[in-house]
Order: sequence, then C-alpha cells, then structure tokens
Amino acid sequence: MFVFMLVGMVIGSSACGIVNSPEHTPTEVNVAMVTSLPKPRTEGPVSLEETLLRRRSVREFSSDTLSINEISQLLWAAQGITDPRGFRTAPSAGALYPLELYVLTQEGVFHYDVQTHALKTLIEGDLRQDLYRAALNQEAILQAPLTVVITAIYARIEVRYGRARSPRYVHLEAGHAAQNILLQAVSLNLGAVLIGAFEDSRVQTVLDLPSDHEPLYLIPVGHPQ
Repeated sequence: MFVFMLVGMVIGSSACGIVNSPEHTPTEVNVAMVTSLPKPRTEGPVSLEETLLRRRSVREFSSDTLSINEISQLLWAAQGITDPRGFRTAPSAGALYPLELYVLTQEGVFHYDVQTHALKTLIEGDLRQDLYRAALNQEAILQAPLTVVITAIYARIEVRYGRARSPRYVHLEAGHAAQNILLQAVSLNLGAVLIGAFEDSRVQTVLDLPSDHEPLYLIPVGHPQ
C-alpha cells in the first residue's frame, strides 16, 4: 500500500484508523491535506517505440498496489508541466488546459494539482465499489489499485473558441492525456485500460466533483495479472 506523507504525518488506512471494509463509510475531508509527489523522471529504460509496440488494454490486475513514485510518474505524463512558461506534456488548444485529473484508490479520492505536482485529499475511504457501479459494473474498476479520472471544464476553452467548437478541442486533449498515461504505464511495467462507458452524473456524485468538472475518461491502472 502506498502511503502519503503529509506535513509531518502519514495518510493511509492504517495511519488514519480507516478500515477499508464494506462497512466503512467514506468521509469528506474538512481540512485540505496536500501530498507533494516525488519529482518525475525524464529518462527511462524503455524507448518510445517499444512502449508503442507493447501497449495493450489490460483489464485484469493483481492485488499489488502502486508506489507513490509510479503514481507521480503517471500523473506527470498526463498533465505535468514541462516548460517554465507552463506548457505541459499534452498539447492544449490555446494553452488553456481545460482538463482536471482525479485519482481514486482504496484510500480515497484525490485531486491532482498540476502547478505544484501534488495530490489534495478530498475524500477518505474506499469508493471503488461505488465507482464500479457507476461504470456499469466493469470489473477493472474493482481490481485496479488506482483509477485516474480525466474531467473537463469546458468553459476554459469556450472563452476563446466558443461553445460550438470547444468540445472538439477538449475531447482531443483528453485523448492526448489518456494516451500519455497508457504509454507511461507500459514503461513502468504496468497495465491500463480506457473506460468511456459510465453514468456521468453518478461518477460526479461518487467523486463529489464540482458541477462544471465533467468526467470524460476512467483509466484503471495496476500490475497485470
């Protein structure tokens, strides 16, 4: 189980006294707890060509959890800042960046802060069963130790490109970010799968998303069986 170090304290199911069982009721966190993620690596042992060759959808995962370094690398690959001007790993129309990433694990729900490369704890507790039901009972959600949720704030793009054209740009960007996650997963010897079939409103409810954060992708990630 990965454990988050938070301002001199540890956030985890054991440190917080949380029991991840069906009887446990997830609770919202009143005071924001922020976890700084390790600095992502910019070189690796696997070439781009090899990651493209090996990329396949993986829907069955072992019980092994992901390390904090693996989580850091996956999120950086999706939306990490790669330039002092604020440009990111995935291209964005007008550099307006409408995407927001959320992470769901057995420990809770977290929001990825791109600017500080950190995770903000939003909800404590295991909500995978609830997300599984919202995703039409797809087993990968239950098995995966981590699911990345890509959401979009369309208004960020609409201010420049208008309401008619903006969805196209947002959806293209979500595809770029999702593919980055898939390729990064391969380079880490992990598996992942893209899920687009889910009830939008139920996903928003499970994760307690702001009303303007619309879910586009669920991406379960884990160690292949």
